[in-house]
Amino acid sequence: MNFTSTKPKVYFKTFGCRTNVFDTQVMMSNLKDFEITQNENEANVVVINSCTVTNSADTTARGYINSLNKLPNKPRVVFTGCGVWTKGETLFKEDKVDSLFGHSEKENINELLKNEERFFNAGDLEHIDETIVEEFVGKSRAFIKIQEGCDFRCSYCIIPYVRGDARSYSEDKILEQVTTLAANGFGEFILTGTNVGSYGKKQHTSLAKLLKKMSLIKGVRRIRMGSIEPIQIDDEFREIINEPFMAKHLHIALQHTSKKMLEIMNRRNKVLKDLELFEFLKDNGYALGTDFIVGHPGETEELWKEAIENLHRFPLTHVHAFTYSKRDGTPSATMKEQVKGDIAKIRYNELVSIIDEKNYNFRKNNKTTLEVLIEQEKNGKYLGLDQHFNQIEIQSSADLVGDWVFIENYEAKEKVNVAKF
Repeated sequence: MNFTSTKPKVYFKTFGCRTNVFDTQVMMSNLKDFEITQNENEANVVVINSCTVTNSADTTARGYINSLNKLPNKPRVVFTGCGVWTKGETLFKEDKVDSLFGHSEKENINELLKNEERFFNAGDLEHIDETIVEEFVGKSRAFIKIQEGCDFRCSYCIIPYVRGDARSYSEDKILEQVTTLAANGFGEFILTGTNVGSYGKKQHTSLAKLLKKMSLIKGVRRIRMGSIEPIQIDDEFREIINEPFMAKHLHIALQHTSKKMLEIMNRRNKVLKDLELFEFLKDNGYALGTDFIVGHPGETEELWKEAIENLHRFPLTHVHAFTYSKRDGTPSATMKEQVKGDIAKIRYNELVSIIDEKNYNFRKNNKTTLEVLIEQEKNGKYLGLDQHFNQIEIQSSADLVGDWVFIENYEAKEKVNVAKF
């Protein structure tokens, strides 16, 4: 690579969760001797921020790596993210990638990319970033990473083994991050991490305390959270749910609604307590989403019927559903009583259909004014998300991108709300 006055161009390919989106932004913020490109055909270097939550996530990353051979510049391929700890060594030995580095090394990306030799630097699983991100390329909402790692050991999950145990970012650093982004025009903030609800552990603080301090920063208008566990919504958190800065939507990880399946999955939540919590939040005007794994080993027809019966009782409006995908290295991967793929797919479709109907009814019956941040214009319509995390399409003669608008009259269609402004 020739380091002249023309900076080499770097293209970032991000797979997986919101935490990876933030991690990519950290890397972008630390590039000094390179130019970021949004066009992979121009790239001299492609950095892949990988996901490894399932075997299929690994397969997707490998497929993308193979596709890079067709690019005109034949870029260097640099691999990072969670996949470094599961498939990195294999990819490196097979010469599928030129270099690899782990999460803890991402702030050193500028020097790492300047090294033209092949390298494998996995780093450690104890690191906490110091970078203050000033911008989110192509985003109208800001992602704020508040913690890393997870102390839970769900039987199907590899993530604690590739991101480490739970550890929190310092409150001062988070507030500095939010202040910087708010000053740069961001009004909506999404708190992200491996296990967001564990924030503050061993630091004599909590998620609720952090939220209250964030809300006092000038420019902060709405705060959302990534997935949290039912047991993490404690009395202190319940006290702030009706504060005006709180988005009226929470994503609470159930993973299943059968008592026996929760035991098999080594989950800490209980169905009846979960239902009580969801009813409480619904009564306070919340839309409620969840994660749900269908077809996990041991999910008999009897347990599935129990789960569906319970699911109908939950006031859910959104679901991030998965058909179980084997993840090598986890206890679930060696469990017997595997569920056939065609059966899992049928169950998946049944689940999604139920939640789609619940979401449609929620939108039809909602009487509150929608507060919408317009994110983009597409095909002549302005698209944004309201406080309930429902998308709305708005017809308008004005340019609304980046604006906050209040919608009192709208039509709830099957998949989306529509309105004129």
